[in-house]
Amino acid sequence: MTMLDTADLKGSADRVMSRKRIVSFALPALVLTYLAYVFFAFGVPDLIAKASGANARALMADTYSHKVHVTRDNRNGTVRVAIEGESKGAYPEGASPDWVALGEETIIDLGGGHIVTYLPENNGVTYNVPGYGLMTFKVSRSQGVIQDYPTGDIPNWVNASKNRVAVTTEAGRLSITRNRTEVFRYFVGWELFFFTLDSPYHGLEFGEVVGRAFGGEAGAIAQDFWTNKMWRHGDVAWAIFETILMAFLGTMGGAIVALPLAFLAARNFAPLVAVRMATRRLFDFIRGVDALIWTIILSRAFGLGPLTGALAILITDTGTFGKLFSEALENVDKKQMEGVQSTGAKPIQRYRFGVIPQITPVLISQILYFLESNTRSATVIGAITGGGIGLLLTQAIITQKDWEEVSYYIMLIVVMVVFMDWLSGLLRRKLITGGKDGH
Repeated sequence: MTMLDTADLKGSADRVMSRKRIVSFALPALVLTYLAYVFFAFGVPDLIAKASGANARALMADTYSHKVHVTRDNRNGTVRVAIEGESKGAYPEGASPDWVALGEETIIDLGGGHIVTYLPENNGVTYNVPGYGLMTFKVSRSQGVIQDYPTGDIPNWVNASKNRVAVTTEAGRLSITRNRTEVFRYFVGWELFFFTLDSPYHGLEFGEVVGRAFGGEAGAIAQDFWTNKMWRHGDVAWAIFETILMAFLGTMGGAIVALPLAFLAARNFAPLVAVRMATRRLFDFIRGVDALIWTIILSRAFGLGPLTGALAILITDTGTFGKLFSEALENVDKKQMEGVQSTGAKPIQRYRFGVIPQITPVLISQILYFLESNTRSATVIGAITGGGIGLLLTQAIITQKDWEEVSYYIMLIVVMVVFMDWLSGLLRRKLITGGKDGH
């Protein structure tokens, strides 16, 4: 090898190494540039600036706890105690929990030395905060909320204006407006989940309830639980059933409609190119439009209701099943069809005994998978069409009040999806492998 050849090889190697260094530098730089663009294009700095740790903690606390409202109507002076502020969770007139002393002056002990007192004169309110002092508020129809703080300065845990004051401490929250004064105290747990205040079983220990059930009151206990006005267990159970039914009708209806159409889209069953292409484009169009879009269109055409949601799932799944089924049909073994044909079977019989048995495992597997997936989709669709657990979840979120109900519905949705996953797996094993786990 000459010196010229050696120089050429060395120069070529240097160029290759130079290109590699450029690529190794340019690629990370390009990725970082793209990530920086995404960071600003999607408004991440604004999102971080608007994020509130206090709001996040309050939201999380609402999911596993409940509030008791002690409310005074500043127009007539009446005091009302209610769980979550709802009439369904209101204590009877004159009754209250042991930390609220009703009377001419209503004294509310929030614990830890935090005492709120409703005064009869001028709709006055005092709040004694340990380590800070006694705050005094008076409500005037002309001057708004008159405020007096022990230090003269408003602390940062008080949000005050002329017509509204909100005091938030670790013990609870006090809200004062011209029309209403309200104290919120948080407790861990989902209060009244089993029985409401008007039930004779409210406040009983678990053992006492079980003892009464065995003593002949099982029907009454079940009735009180099922018709619970706060948590509406009967309505929730029906909503879960509606969601599963919506998914089942949509999935099975889509499979029934798609199967005969799939023969028109399969190359080995539809010799006419025009028919085959038209059917395939129909499938593309149907599945190209998301189920939520079909839901909105159908709700305008047929109105709200779970049946509209089932129809939206049916239409979407028809396109998807049509594509999957036609691909399965194109892979069938022709020898089995020829064997059935040799017996003198008619075309319908050839399809029934020569084709369907071959694609049945694929059909069942796909249908069961989509049934499980559509159970989740039916939750979202139900929020639009007004049916199922999705509607209850949306209503609970819109109120921005009872987040423990939101967490309850989300837990039920997760349980429902897990159940459908288990059920579809069980059916798949039973129908395809005969319950032998694939062996």
